[in-house]
Amino acid sequence: MKNLVVLLFVSISTISFAQIAKYSNEFLSVGVGARALSMANANVASVNDVTAGYWNPAGLQLQQSNVQIGLMHAEYFAGIAKYDFIGGSKRVDSNSVVGLTFIRFGVDNIPNTTELIDANGNVDYSRLKSFNAVDAAVLLSYARNMVKIKGLKIGANAKIIRRKLGEFGGAWGFGLDAGAMYDYKKWRFAAMARDVTGTFNAWSYNLTDDVKQTYAITGNDIPSNSIEVTVPKLILGVTRTWFVWKDRVSLGGELNFINTFDGKRNTVVKTKAWSMEPALGLEVGYKGFIYLRGGLGNIQKAKNVIGADVTTVQPNIGVGIKYKIFALDYAMTNIGNVSTSLYSHIFTVKIDINKKILSK
Repeated sequence: MKNLVVLLFVSISTISFAQIAKYSNEFLSVGVGARALSMANANVASVNDVTAGYWNPAGLQLQQSNVQIGLMHAEYFAGIAKYDFIGGSKRVDSNSVVGLTFIRFGVDNIPNTTELIDANGNVDYSRLKSFNAVDAAVLLSYARNMVKIKGLKIGANAKIIRRKLGEFGGAWGFGLDAGAMYDYKKWRFAAMARDVTGTFNAWSYNLTDDVKQTYAITGNDIPSNSIEVTVPKLILGVTRTWFVWKDRVSLGGELNFINTFDGKRNTVVKTKAWSMEPALGLEVGYKGFIYLRGGLGNIQKAKNVIGADVTTVQPNIGVGIKYKIFALDYAMTNIGNVSTSLYSHIFTVKIDINKKILSK
Protein backbone atom coordinates (compact mmCIF):
# COMPACT_ATOMS: atom_id res chain seq x y z
CA MET A 1 0.00 0.00 0.00
CA LYS A 2 2.86 2.36 0.84
CA ASN A 3 4.40 1.80 -2.60
CA LEU A 4 1.04 2.49 -4.28
CA VAL A 5 0.66 5.80 -2.41
CA VAL A 6 4.17 6.83 -3.46
CA LEU A 7 3.42 5.89 -7.08
CA LEU A 8 0.22 7.93 -7.12
CA PHE A 9 2.00 10.92 -5.52
CA VAL A 10 4.77 10.81 -8.14
CA SER A 11 2.19 10.50 -10.92
CA ILE A 12 0.18 13.51 -9.72
CA SER A 13 3.34 15.57 -9.29
CA THR A 14 4.47 14.72 -12.83
CA ILE A 15 1.07 15.55 -14.32
CA SER A 16 1.27 19.00 -12.72
CA PHE A 17 4.08 20.09 -15.07
CA ALA A 18 3.50 17.72 -18.02
CA GLN A 19 1.27 18.38 -20.99
CA ILE A 20 -2.10 16.62 -20.91
CA ALA A 21 -2.84 15.67 -24.51
CA LYS A 22 -6.33 14.90 -25.76
CA TYR A 23 -6.55 11.69 -27.82
CA SER A 24 -3.05 10.74 -26.66
CA ASN A 25 -1.85 7.25 -27.61
CA GLU A 26 -5.02 6.69 -29.63
CA PHE A 27 -3.48 3.71 -31.40
CA LEU A 28 -4.13 1.88 -28.12
CA SER A 29 -7.85 2.68 -28.39
CA VAL A 30 -8.37 0.85 -31.70
CA GLY A 31 -8.76 -2.60 -30.19
CA VAL A 32 -7.46 -6.08 -30.94
CA GLY A 33 -9.22 -9.27 -31.98
CA ALA A 34 -11.94 -9.67 -34.61
CA ARG A 35 -14.44 -10.91 -32.02
CA ALA A 36 -14.30 -7.68 -30.04
CA LEU A 37 -14.24 -5.44 -33.11
CA SER A 38 -17.30 -7.18 -34.59
CA MET A 39 -19.10 -6.46 -31.30
CA ALA A 40 -18.29 -2.73 -31.45
CA ASN A 41 -15.48 -3.10 -28.87
CA ALA A 42 -17.96 -4.10 -26.15
CA ASN A 43 -15.67 -6.71 -24.65
CA VAL A 44 -14.35 -5.83 -21.18
CA ALA A 45 -16.76 -8.20 -19.40
CA SER A 46 -17.04 -11.16 -21.81
CA VAL A 47 -13.42 -11.44 -22.96
CA ASN A 48 -12.01 -14.85 -22.04
CA ASP A 49 -8.97 -15.39 -24.24
CA VAL A 50 -5.48 -14.09 -24.98
CA THR A 51 -6.85 -10.71 -26.13
CA ALA A 52 -7.82 -10.03 -22.51
CA GLY A 53 -4.31 -8.70 -22.04
CA TYR A 54 -5.57 -5.69 -23.98
CA TRP A 55 -9.29 -5.51 -23.09
CA ASN A 56 -9.28 -6.48 -19.42
CA PRO A 57 -6.37 -8.46 -17.94
CA ALA A 58 -8.70 -10.03 -15.37
CA GLY A 59 -10.27 -11.98 -18.24
CA LEU A 60 -7.07 -13.98 -18.74
CA GLN A 61 -8.18 -16.01 -15.75
CA LEU A 62 -11.10 -17.34 -17.86
CA GLN A 63 -8.99 -18.98 -20.56
CA GLN A 64 -9.52 -22.75 -20.71
CA SER A 65 -6.13 -23.80 -22.07
CA ASN A 66 -2.75 -23.80 -20.44
CA VAL A 67 -1.20 -21.66 -23.19
CA GLN A 68 -2.91 -19.54 -25.85
CA ILE A 69 -1.47 -17.58 -28.78
CA GLY A 70 -3.30 -14.94 -30.83
CA LEU A 71 -2.40 -13.16 -34.08
CA MET A 72 -4.04 -10.33 -36.02
CA HIS A 73 -3.04 -8.28 -39.05
CA ALA A 74 -5.04 -5.47 -40.67
CA GLU A 75 -4.39 -2.83 -43.30
CA TYR A 76 -6.20 0.30 -44.43
CA PHE A 77 -5.85 3.05 -47.03
CA ALA A 78 -4.87 0.45 -49.65
CA GLY A 79 -2.21 -1.00 -47.37
CA ILE A 80 -0.51 2.30 -46.57
CA ALA A 81 -0.98 1.79 -42.81
CA LYS A 82 -0.63 -1.53 -41.04
CA TYR A 83 -1.89 -2.68 -37.67
CA ASP A 84 -0.55 -5.85 -36.04
CA PHE A 85 -1.20 -7.72 -32.82
CA ILE A 86 0.49 -10.77 -31.35
CA GLY A 87 -0.21 -12.07 -27.89
CA GLY A 88 0.51 -15.02 -25.67
CA SER A 89 -0.82 -16.09 -22.29
CA LYS A 90 0.09 -18.91 -19.93
CA ARG A 91 -1.60 -20.29 -16.88
CA VAL A 92 0.76 -20.33 -13.90
CA ASP A 93 -1.58 -22.28 -11.66
CA SER A 94 -5.31 -22.72 -11.14
CA ASN A 95 -5.64 -19.17 -9.80
CA SER A 96 -3.23 -17.05 -11.88
CA VAL A 97 -2.35 -16.35 -15.52
CA VAL A 98 0.35 -14.20 -17.11
CA GLY A 99 0.24 -12.62 -20.56
CA LEU A 100 2.34 -10.73 -23.09
CA THR A 101 0.84 -8.49 -25.79
CA PHE A 102 2.59 -6.64 -28.63
CA ILE A 103 0.80 -4.01 -30.75
CA ARG A 104 2.24 -2.11 -33.72
CA PHE A 105 0.58 0.60 -35.77
CA GLY A 106 2.76 1.98 -38.53
CA VAL A 107 3.03 3.83 -41.80
CA ASP A 108 6.21 2.82 -43.59
CA ASN A 109 8.26 4.39 -46.39
CA ILE A 110 6.94 7.94 -46.05
CA PRO A 111 8.71 10.32 -48.48
CA ASN A 112 10.89 12.90 -46.73
CA THR A 113 10.81 16.04 -48.89
CA THR A 114 12.55 18.39 -46.46
CA GLU A 115 15.79 18.14 -48.48
CA LEU A 116 14.23 17.73 -51.92
CA ILE A 117 15.33 21.23 -53.02
CA ASP A 118 19.05 21.90 -53.10
CA ALA A 119 20.89 25.12 -52.18
CA ASN A 120 20.36 26.51 -55.69
CA GLY A 121 16.60 26.06 -55.56
CA ASN A 122 16.55 23.06 -57.89
CA VAL A 123 14.43 19.97 -57.31
CA ASP A 124 16.84 17.06 -56.88
CA TYR A 125 15.07 13.72 -56.52
CA SER A 126 18.31 12.02 -55.55
CA ARG A 127 17.97 13.85 -52.22
CA LEU A 128 14.57 12.24 -51.60
CA LYS A 129 14.60 9.87 -48.62
CA SER A 130 11.95 7.96 -46.68
CA PHE A 131 11.13 7.28 -43.05
CA ASN A 132 8.68 5.28 -40.93
CA ALA A 133 6.11 6.55 -38.44
CA VAL A 134 5.54 3.78 -35.91
CA ASP A 135 3.55 3.47 -32.70
CA ALA A 136 4.23 0.30 -30.70
CA ALA A 137 3.40 -1.03 -27.25
CA VAL A 138 4.26 -4.04 -25.12
CA LEU A 139 1.80 -5.06 -22.38
CA LEU A 140 2.82 -7.34 -19.52
CA SER A 141 -0.29 -8.77 -17.86
CA TYR A 142 -1.16 -10.66 -14.71
CA ALA A 143 -4.56 -12.05 -13.70
CA ARG A 144 -5.58 -13.47 -10.34
CA ASN A 145 -8.63 -15.31 -9.07
CA MET A 146 -9.51 -13.89 -5.65
CA VAL A 147 -10.29 -17.11 -3.80
CA LYS A 148 -11.48 -15.37 -0.63
CA ILE A 149 -14.07 -13.35 -2.57
CA LYS A 150 -16.11 -15.75 -4.64
CA GLY A 151 -16.61 -14.64 -8.23
CA LEU A 152 -13.99 -11.85 -8.19
CA LYS A 153 -11.07 -11.75 -10.62
CA ILE A 154 -8.52 -8.96 -10.89
CA GLY A 155 -5.77 -8.12 -13.33
CA ALA A 156 -3.20 -5.50 -14.19
CA ASN A 157 -1.02 -4.39 -17.11
CA ALA A 158 2.36 -2.73 -17.16
CA LYS A 159 2.87 -1.24 -20.61
CA ILE A 160 5.87 0.17 -22.38
CA ILE A 161 5.23 2.47 -25.34
CA ARG A 162 7.57 3.43 -28.16
CA ARG A 163 6.59 6.06 -30.71
CA LYS A 164 9.03 6.98 -33.47
CA LEU A 165 8.99 9.49 -36.34
CA GLY A 166 11.92 8.33 -38.40
CA GLU A 167 15.10 10.13 -37.40
CA PHE A 168 13.21 13.31 -36.49
CA GLY A 169 12.15 12.27 -33.03
CA GLY A 170 10.35 9.80 -30.85
CA ALA A 171 9.01 9.03 -27.41
CA TRP A 172 9.25 6.40 -24.72
CA GLY A 173 6.27 5.91 -22.47
CA PHE A 174 5.15 3.90 -19.47
CA GLY A 175 1.73 3.29 -17.94
CA LEU A 176 -0.44 0.96 -15.89
CA ASP A 177 -3.90 -0.55 -16.42
CA ALA A 178 -6.12 -2.27 -13.87
CA GLY A 179 -9.16 -4.45 -14.43
CA ALA A 180 -11.67 -6.52 -12.49
CA MET A 181 -14.55 -8.92 -13.12
CA TYR A 182 -17.25 -10.03 -10.72
CA ASP A 183 -19.72 -12.87 -11.32
CA TYR A 184 -23.10 -12.46 -9.65
CA LYS A 185 -25.54 -15.28 -10.33
CA LYS A 186 -25.64 -15.44 -14.15
CA TRP A 187 -24.36 -11.91 -14.74
CA ARG A 188 -20.80 -10.67 -15.01
CA PHE A 189 -19.83 -7.09 -14.19
CA ALA A 190 -16.48 -5.62 -15.17
CA ALA A 191 -14.41 -2.47 -14.90
CA MET A 192 -11.29 -1.58 -16.86
CA ALA A 193 -9.23 1.45 -15.84
CA ARG A 194 -6.75 2.28 -18.59
CA ASP A 195 -3.78 4.52 -17.85
CA VAL A 196 -4.92 4.42 -14.24
CA THR A 197 -1.97 6.51 -12.98
CA GLY A 198 -1.60 8.45 -16.21
CA THR A 199 0.64 7.22 -19.03
CA PHE A 200 3.69 9.39 -19.65
CA ASN A 201 5.37 9.79 -23.04
CA ALA A 202 8.73 11.58 -22.97
CA TRP A 203 9.22 13.14 -26.41
CA SER A 204 12.63 14.13 -27.77
CA TYR A 205 13.46 15.55 -31.21
CA ASN A 206 16.55 15.47 -33.38
CA LEU A 207 16.06 18.13 -36.06
CA THR A 208 18.92 19.43 -38.18
CA ASP A 209 19.39 23.13 -38.78
CA ASP A 210 18.22 22.68 -42.37
CA VAL A 211 14.99 21.05 -41.22
CA LYS A 212 14.39 23.78 -38.64
CA GLN A 213 14.94 26.41 -41.34
CA THR A 214 12.48 24.62 -43.63
CA TYR A 215 9.91 24.51 -40.84
CA ALA A 216 10.37 28.23 -40.17
CA ILE A 217 10.03 29.19 -43.86
CA THR A 218 6.89 27.06 -44.30
CA GLY A 219 5.26 28.41 -41.13
CA ASN A 220 5.43 25.14 -39.14
CA ASP A 221 6.07 25.07 -35.42
CA ILE A 222 9.42 23.63 -34.39
CA PRO A 223 8.70 20.93 -31.78
CA SER A 224 10.55 20.87 -28.48
CA ASN A 225 11.23 18.11 -25.98
CA SER A 226 8.24 17.55 -23.71
CA ILE A 227 6.28 15.08 -21.60
CA GLU A 228 2.83 14.07 -22.85
CA VAL A 229 0.30 12.56 -20.46
CA THR A 230 -2.52 10.20 -21.35
CA VAL A 231 -5.22 10.65 -18.71
CA PRO A 232 -7.18 7.68 -17.30
CA LYS A 233 -10.12 6.10 -19.09
CA LEU A 234 -12.75 4.00 -17.27
CA ILE A 235 -14.78 1.37 -19.12
CA LEU A 236 -17.68 -0.30 -17.31
CA GLY A 237 -19.35 -3.40 -18.70
CA VAL A 238 -22.00 -6.01 -18.01
CA THR A 239 -22.61 -9.27 -19.85
CA ARG A 240 -24.78 -12.37 -19.72
CA THR A 241 -25.20 -15.50 -21.82
CA TRP A 242 -28.39 -17.55 -22.21
CA PHE A 243 -28.53 -21.15 -23.49
CA VAL A 244 -31.54 -22.42 -25.45
CA TRP A 245 -32.60 -25.35 -27.61
CA LYS A 246 -31.13 -28.06 -25.37
CA ASP A 247 -28.10 -25.84 -24.72
CA ARG A 248 -27.10 -26.05 -28.37
CA VAL A 249 -27.58 -22.33 -29.00
CA SER A 250 -25.98 -19.60 -26.88
CA LEU A 251 -27.24 -16.01 -26.84
CA GLY A 252 -24.85 -13.49 -25.35
CA GLY A 253 -24.71 -9.73 -25.07
CA GLU A 254 -22.54 -7.05 -23.53
CA LEU A 255 -23.13 -3.39 -22.79
CA ASN A 256 -20.22 -1.02 -22.17
CA PHE A 257 -19.99 2.56 -20.95
CA ILE A 258 -16.74 4.20 -22.08
CA ASN A 259 -15.83 7.14 -19.83
CA THR A 260 -13.08 9.62 -20.76
CA PHE A 261 -11.75 12.51 -18.69
CA ASP A 262 -9.67 14.54 -21.16
CA GLY A 263 -12.30 17.16 -21.95
CA LYS A 264 -15.40 17.32 -24.09
CA ARG A 265 -15.60 14.70 -26.86
CA ASN A 266 -18.11 14.28 -29.64
CA THR A 267 -20.10 11.60 -27.79
CA VAL A 268 -23.66 11.05 -26.63
CA VAL A 269 -23.02 12.35 -23.10
CA LYS A 270 -20.42 15.09 -22.71
CA THR A 271 -19.31 17.80 -20.33
CA LYS A 272 -16.24 19.99 -20.19
CA ALA A 273 -14.40 17.40 -18.10
CA TRP A 274 -16.14 14.07 -18.75
CA SER A 275 -17.59 12.28 -21.76
CA MET A 276 -19.39 8.93 -22.03
CA GLU A 277 -20.01 6.70 -25.04
CA PRO A 278 -22.08 3.48 -24.94
CA ALA A 279 -21.31 0.37 -27.00
CA LEU A 280 -23.41 -2.76 -27.45
CA GLY A 281 -22.30 -6.17 -28.69
CA LEU A 282 -24.28 -9.37 -29.39
CA GLU A 283 -23.16 -12.94 -30.07
CA VAL A 284 -25.09 -16.05 -31.13
CA GLY A 285 -23.29 -19.40 -31.01
CA TYR A 286 -24.15 -22.93 -32.11
CA LYS A 287 -22.65 -25.89 -30.27
CA GLY A 288 -19.59 -23.84 -29.39
CA PHE A 289 -18.46 -24.25 -32.99
CA ILE A 290 -19.74 -21.31 -35.05
CA TYR A 291 -20.67 -17.80 -33.93
CA LEU A 292 -22.48 -14.84 -35.48
CA ARG A 293 -21.73 -11.43 -33.97
CA GLY A 294 -22.81 -7.83 -34.28
CA GLY A 295 -22.47 -4.53 -32.49
CA LEU A 296 -23.34 -0.87 -32.39
CA GLY A 297 -20.73 1.68 -31.40
CA ASN A 298 -18.98 4.92 -32.32
CA ILE A 299 -22.19 6.79 -31.52
CA GLN A 300 -21.50 10.45 -32.19
CA LYS A 301 -23.19 13.77 -32.86
CA ALA A 302 -22.63 15.28 -36.31
CA LYS A 303 -24.16 17.71 -38.78
CA ASN A 304 -25.75 16.64 -42.06
CA VAL A 305 -25.50 18.42 -45.42
CA ILE A 306 -28.04 21.06 -44.39
CA GLY A 307 -26.35 21.76 -41.06
CA ALA A 308 -28.86 19.94 -38.84
CA ASP A 309 -27.65 17.89 -35.87
CA VAL A 310 -27.82 14.12 -36.39
CA THR A 311 -26.62 11.09 -34.46
CA THR A 312 -24.43 8.62 -36.33
CA VAL A 313 -24.02 4.98 -35.35
CA GLN A 314 -21.48 2.49 -36.65
CA PRO A 315 -22.73 -1.11 -36.99
CA ASN A 316 -20.23 -3.96 -37.06
CA ILE A 317 -20.73 -7.64 -37.88
CA GLY A 318 -18.57 -10.74 -37.78
CA VAL A 319 -18.38 -14.52 -37.60
CA GLY A 320 -16.20 -16.97 -35.75
CA ILE A 321 -15.33 -20.66 -35.94
CA LYS A 322 -13.71 -22.77 -33.24
CA TYR A 323 -12.49 -26.29 -33.96
CA LYS A 324 -10.47 -28.19 -31.39
CA ILE A 325 -7.42 -26.02 -30.61
CA PHE A 326 -7.93 -23.52 -33.46
CA ALA A 327 -10.20 -20.46 -33.64
CA LEU A 328 -10.66 -18.11 -36.58
CA ASP A 329 -12.61 -14.85 -36.17
CA TYR A 330 -13.62 -12.35 -38.83
CA ALA A 331 -15.02 -8.82 -38.48
CA MET A 332 -16.33 -6.30 -40.97
CA THR A 333 -16.58 -2.69 -39.84
CA ASN A 334 -17.76 0.61 -41.28
CA ILE A 335 -20.78 -1.00 -42.95
CA GLY A 336 -22.34 1.31 -45.51
CA ASN A 337 -19.66 3.93 -44.84
CA VAL A 338 -21.80 5.43 -42.07
CA SER A 339 -18.74 6.68 -40.23
CA THR A 340 -14.97 6.73 -40.37
CA SER A 341 -13.38 3.43 -39.34
CA LEU A 342 -9.79 2.33 -39.45
CA TYR A 343 -10.51 -1.07 -40.96
CA SER A 344 -12.93 -2.90 -43.23
CA HIS A 345 -11.95 -6.58 -42.93
CA ILE A 346 -10.14 -8.10 -39.95
CA PHE A 347 -9.04 -11.68 -39.26
CA THR A 348 -7.74 -13.12 -36.00
CA VAL A 349 -6.25 -16.56 -35.41
CA LYS A 350 -6.03 -18.13 -31.96
CA ILE A 351 -4.33 -21.40 -30.99
CA ASP A 352 -4.80 -23.27 -27.72
CA ILE A 353 -1.98 -25.40 -26.35
CA ASN A 354 -3.46 -27.67 -23.73
CA LYS A 355 -1.48 -29.32 -20.98
CA LYS A 356 -2.46 -30.84 -17.67
CA ILE A 357 -2.80 -28.09 -15.07
CA LEU A 358 -1.55 -29.05 -11.65
CA SER A 359 -3.53 -27.88 -8.66
CA LYS A 360 -2.05 -25.07 -6.65
